[in-house]
Amino acid sequence: MLFTEVRGLPVVSPAETGPLGTVTSLTVDIASRAVSHVRLRGSRLRRETVLPWDAVHAVGPGAVRVRSTVAPDTAPPRHDLLGRRVLTEAGAEHGTVLDVAFDPATGRLLAVFTTRGEVSADRLLGLGDHALVVRAG
Repeated sequence: MLFTEVRGLPVVSPAETGPLGTVTSLTVDIASRAVSHVRLRGSRLRRETVLPWDAVHAVGPGAVRVRSTVAPDTAPPRHDLLGRRVLTEAGAEHGTVLDVAFDPATGRLLAVFTTRGEVSADRLLGLGDHALVVRAG
């Protein structure tokens, strides 16, 4: 599944009668090369909520279904991969992130698609305010 396919999906919980909100972005832990959190904007209060990936039951074409709506005490910084500048560890430009493929069952990243081609997830080194850093291929 692609990040762009998940953005905008409703987030639903078996305990709630309506959607909790819609997905605004997925947070990535570069060390584990996996989605760590789902960020959503609530339909009721219009504020952002961050849920850990462990709370996700299923991701499908129609909705993100969650087991729990308990937010973590501290949320990781928001570093959205989509639109992020890509640099090699030597500082060479490698385009901009267009999309990210991931396994919806595990959250594991599979590939990053940039304006200069595909980057395998095993080449990811770091993510910060300035750029996504990848190992030169």
